[in-house]
Amino acid sequence: MVLTRRNLIAAAAGASVGAGLGRAAAQSYGQRVAVTGDDGRPVANSILPGEITGQIPALRGVTYAGPREAQTTLYEFFDFNCPYCRKAAADVVALHESDPDLRVGLVNNPILSPQSAQAAKVMLAVQRKLGSAAAWTFYRTLLGKPGRIDGPGALTAAAALGIPQAEVEEIADSEEVRQALKSQMRMAADLGLYATPSYVLGNSGILGHPGANAMAKMIASTRRCDRLAC
Repeated sequence: MVLTRRNLIAAAAGASVGAGLGRAAAQSYGQRVAVTGDDGRPVANSILPGEITGQIPALRGVTYAGPREAQTTLYEFFDFNCPYCRKAAADVVALHESDPDLRVGLVNNPILSPQSAQAAKVMLAVQRKLGSAAAWTFYRTLLGKPGRIDGPGALTAAAALGIPQAEVEEIADSEEVRQALKSQMRMAADLGLYATPSYVLGNSGILGHPGANAMAKMIASTRRCDRLAC
């Protein structure tokens, strides 16, 4: 992936197209279930149509952590340059490590900048080349450090995983990766996930990061009664 102005503009254009494809089907969010975040504020959420959420497992390039047969899957839709996504990443990692029955699915939704789209393409290249375990490490590495995340920084993180830069660039610029990113962003738009991070848990959509404790409670409630709160 040659990091030129032309490519950055192309990445931004692709992101805009992907984000706009599902607006007609976007869900309306409010307090469909009364839940609060760790800060005590109401958490925006919605009941999502199963015909859309049922398509998430078939998305290309989703990074998974946790057993395939896990009782519950939490999907996080994130942007590498969303400041809230750094705190969310630490909490999502902690939830994964503390809950053996939780599977996490990471879905790119780079809506904030061309640099976010470049980093997302590199993550998809890592996932395609080395699999989900390496892409999970990539996610933890990039969101575990301060500062803006861009294409060169993402390439450096990928190189630390042992992939030659030229090979990462080639994969990141492939049609397969472009289509994967487009489909992930289209899914976010179809589900009305216009904030980052946002989540899909069972048949519920959650806008914003509620905090680790609140999320753990929602996961427990979803297991008991298929709602964010019983």
